[in-house]
Amino acid sequence: MNENVPEARKESREESATASAETDAKLAELEDRWLRAVADLDNLRKRISRDNERLRAEERARVAAAWLPVLDNLELALSHACRDDDAKAVLDGVRAVRDQAVAVLSKLGYPRHDETGVIFDPARHEAVAAVERTDVEPGNVVEVLQPGYGEGERQLRPARVAVAKKAE
Repeated sequence: MNENVPEARKESREESATASAETDAKLAELEDRWLRAVADLDNLRKRISRDNERLRAEERARVAAAWLPVLDNLELALSHACRDDDAKAVLDGVRAVRDQAVAVLSKLGYPRHDETGVIFDPARHEAVAAVERTDVEPGNVVEVLQPGYGEGERQLRPARVAVAKKAE
């Protein structure tokens, strides 16, 4: 019977080692699953953040675009009001409203572009007329017919302009 005692201890140690190895393997598997779950959660947070930012940008663009007809009508009213000297107070009021609307668009990230004398840039301008001019280099903007709003990828619309061309 003494001979069986060392064998029993040996078997007990082997079973204990096997159980310990199984526990270690199970622990490693659970840790791996936990790390993957944490990484998945982090990726989800990042994706939601990107999606929210994209949705906010789209909504800002929609709101800003809704303002464009208002600005166009104010511009038209200003051009007609300039013909009547008695309308100075009305003209000042309409100008103030236009300036306020332009400021709102600018705060939303869509600054106004109505510069003349600059080189025509197809990314910022839409040429709607070519005007023969000897006093201006060909390819320069000589008149802004409708201002543009925004920049780069955040452009609501380009400025509609008349561009100088070489006199023939």
